[in-house]
Amino acid sequence: MAPGPTSRKLDRTRNIGVAAHIDAGKTTVSERFLFYSGRIHKIGDIDAGDTQLDYMPQERERGITITAAATTFPWRNHEIHLIDTPGHVDFTIEVERSLRVLDGAIIVFSAVDGVEPQSETVWHQADKFHVPRLAFVNKMDRLGADFDAVVEQIRSRLGARPCPVQLPLGAEDGFEGAIDLLERKMVRFTGEETDAPEVSDLEPAFAAQAEAARDRMIEAVADVDDALAEQYLGGEPIDAEALRAAIRRATVAGKIVPVLCGAALRNMGVQPLLDAVVDWLPSPADVPPIHGVKPGTEEVESRPPDEKAPFAALAFKVAMFEGRKTVFLRVYSGALHAGDDVFNPRLGKPGSHQRMEKVARLFQLHADRREKIDKAGPGTIVAAVGLKEASTGDTLCDPRHPILLERIDTYEPVISSAIEAESSADKDKLDEALLKLVDEDPTFKTHEDAETGQTIIRGMGELHLDIIRDRLVREFNVNVRLGRPQVVYRETVARASEGDARFERLVSRTFLDGGKQKAGADKPGDEMMVFGAARVKVAPRPRGTGTSLKAALPPPPPGTQDKAQRQLDAIVQATLEGAREAMRSGPAGYPMEDIDVTLLAVEPREGMTAEAAALGARIAGSEAFRRALDGADVKMLEPIMHMEVVVPEEFMGAVVGDLNARRAQIEDLGYRGNKRTVVAKVPLKAVFGYATAVRSATQGRATFTMRFHAYDAWG
Repeated sequence: MAPGPTSRKLDRTRNIGVAAHIDAGKTTVSERFLFYSGRIHKIGDIDAGDTQLDYMPQERERGITITAAATTFPWRNHEIHLIDTPGHVDFTIEVERSLRVLDGAIIVFSAVDGVEPQSETVWHQADKFHVPRLAFVNKMDRLGADFDAVVEQIRSRLGARPCPVQLPLGAEDGFEGAIDLLERKMVRFTGEETDAPEVSDLEPAFAAQAEAARDRMIEAVADVDDALAEQYLGGEPIDAEALRAAIRRATVAGKIVPVLCGAALRNMGVQPLLDAVVDWLPSPADVPPIHGVKPGTEEVESRPPDEKAPFAALAFKVAMFEGRKTVFLRVYSGALHAGDDVFNPRLGKPGSHQRMEKVARLFQLHADRREKIDKAGPGTIVAAVGLKEASTGDTLCDPRHPILLERIDTYEPVISSAIEAESSADKDKLDEALLKLVDEDPTFKTHEDAETGQTIIRGMGELHLDIIRDRLVREFNVNVRLGRPQVVYRETVARASEGDARFERLVSRTFLDGGKQKAGADKPGDEMMVFGAARVKVAPRPRGTGTSLKAALPPPPPGTQDKAQRQLDAIVQATLEGAREAMRSGPAGYPMEDIDVTLLAVEPREGMTAEAAALGARIAGSEAFRRALDGADVKMLEPIMHMEVVVPEEFMGAVVGDLNARRAQIEDLGYRGNKRTVVAKVPLKAVFGYATAVRSATQGRATFTMRFHAYDAWG
């Protein structure tokens, strides 16, 4: 059967992301994609602050990417949806939620710095979602560029199977292009943005080197592709088309990573990289159908990338454009039209008018610019306006065929600060603005401190909170003061302990009724006894394994009636809920983490209403948990950061000494080119202001990166 229009369009669609460590050049690569595809007609410059995809004022001033930006452009009769992601660790959620909805990715590496800490983070995020990828070794024109060293680091540090499909022609000042190993061609670039690549036959001086590299490439692909292995072992000549098809199969299956090279800032190597996107990264039709569950059940359902299938999409990002909430969607199946009503399973059961949301308008995105469209089919990435309740990770689907897709993991904030409006007139504006920012960013949280009445904001790092403050001033016109950053701690237990609690008190029916009766409606004697009793055990769990809450009660006596069992089950659930509430604030006021909580006993009492029994059980569960902590040796856990410092040899001693003074645990001292590297674990509290300190100690010649590692007790 001939493919229909939908399948043909899907085959010519690519949903890709560009990800990298900060300053590896990914936004420069994305900018060249837009220029050479004809999407833009002037190349922007990061230093000049006029790139297309870094559109926020904060991005242009700092020269870094803060928010994932989406765009669409054509290449070789294909439609490419691209997301340019941040490289700074404080904004890693932008990478996480982008990779969740992408079919392929380009990971950019600096030819000088190789695999850096955030390179590892984004690589493993792509592993988590089984995203096929290409590797682009950028900055081949820089001093110290080493293509082979980067390929070896991809193999050794990332556990991948890199497969170079090009050989660089020269390096550093002598870099001029690459040898295309498939076609046995020389591809040279003048560096002028308007000049096309100069393609010529392989020169004799490079023939032996190129053939040896081509043989290694064929062997690498044949190891994971049976069809090519049969040709290779049979001694058959392997032409470029057969090899290109085999590389595509192996890449889509995640078995190899094609590696290309270039110098994007000098307009070198970009067009071959775009060709590789079309040739080797998957279309929506190449990836398995998305799976989810039928809401309220464990029944697994799937949705193929077919316009005739029931509609299903994932909301992967929320942003405010011109003060209006805009939801980024990846459509997996069916079609979405402007004006459609969609169902969000998180909000409740289908069939209720209140649980439906209307897609007022649809847009195709180009950074902060939107182009209105009427329809979005499977495999597309679009923006929708009108969805008031949708948040990051929500499923949107056909109410007649509901499905719940897997949500997007988020990260817990590790740093906090008090914030206040500079005037009382700005207080309401601040509260409203913070709600919008929380809706946008799952790693940003805010709450009011019950003791001080201060508004506390929490985020992933000092830069994260600084950007939040800056956005409040610029976008929401709220003048604010930010307090000193504070660490967000956790608490845990060091040993097992048990606690008992009994609660027994007369409570008015109005209180039990949630205040629904009119004030003063209670009559003398119109009270009810509330009772609850529980025994709870707490025990430590390994670091990073989270918390466990369960019941381990003795089995009910034989012959227990169903009604009595249901009442007991309700009491158990209410008691566990009381313990869960108590876990949110340990003795020092911080959330409890890495603990086992086991309910060992409850004591039902006859003659109580369900509301009274639940209230008593919840209070008893909370108090029993707190009493168990008395003998559990509660410990404080603090956020520990993984840090890597790159420093000239002459400043090595000063850097190591300073880290030791900050309670760091040095894990590795190594080399990167002609510089030294220091890898350490260090408490977050000890590294506030480290950027200034390390610049001062090394005359501005050291660089460092940091990412959250784990919560742990630290000496």
